[in-house]
Amino acid sequence: MPRLAYLGPEGTFTEEALRLLDPTAERLPCATVSAALNAARAGDADGAVVPLENSIEGAITTTLDEFAWGEPLLINAELLLPVQFSLLARPGTEIVHIKRVYTHPAAITQCRAYISRELPDAVVVSAPSTAAAAQEVSLPGSPYDAAIAARIAGEHYGLVELAGDIGDRSDTVTRFVKVSRPQPLPKVTGSDRTTLVVFLADDHPGALLEMLTEFSVRGVNLTRIESRPTGDGIGRYFFHFDFEGHVADARVGEAIAGLHRICGEVRFLGSYPRADGVAPRIKRGTADAEFAEAGDWLARVRAGLA
Repeated sequence: MPRLAYLGPEGTFTEEALRLLDPTAERLPCATVSAALNAARAGDADGAVVPLENSIEGAITTTLDEFAWGEPLLINAELLLPVQFSLLARPGTEIVHIKRVYTHPAAITQCRAYISRELPDAVVVSAPSTAAAAQEVSLPGSPYDAAIAARIAGEHYGLVELAGDIGDRSDTVTRFVKVSRPQPLPKVTGSDRTTLVVFLADDHPGALLEMLTEFSVRGVNLTRIESRPTGDGIGRYFFHFDFEGHVADARVGEAIAGLHRICGEVRFLGSYPRADGVAPRIKRGTADAEFAEAGDWLARVRAGLA
């Protein structure tokens, strides 16, 4: 039975994602994303499940930075989890009596319209996680009257749901990834995603275009690109890339090798099955068989046989 660390405490959306990704795993709740990933790095857990991006909020920057700077970890699975928020309170609480609400900053953003409409006079305070907010509200003498969290958090901590599905959008989705220490990669499925972190060798005109060209000329479709500061001064950035395909695909392998030639550092974060099952559209001239044929032709040319 594998042991997987996750952003806790019990009742977070991350725990729900972990249950879906690996129902048999022993669960190790951690206080932060960094703590969950470090538990995997240290061997205290066999892996970790962490949020990577949200369809409303965008990338989870803590996760991006951990992947860039921490000890290497590999993504081996992903999950797209619909996110629905509930207003939770101790039994007997009425909405009109709510003056202080506790929740994660992402929930504040995603429930802004509901808060403005239904809780216009309430003070909303940021929590480390939605489940931590629910846990705090459940305590006797808590300074908070209600939490915005997943319904499962209310079940964990004995809170009642005063209102459900209170997010501004009903189609909000968070992408979670399961990571482990370096190990053999998942096999090619034909519907795969690869993730990289790339550092520039130097800052010069066209540097980003040069990186993008490595993907474009080989027909590799990007699904996400993010820039993050290196910390070395204003204007210094590194880049996160998600793109279609597996490193075992010729077009993907050549693109990554091309980046390695022109960039300061390329950190490979894994090739793994896409949660949505979408297969890439292979551009003419970029299928594995076409790369192989071109390689054979070049060998004949070099041998003076073509």
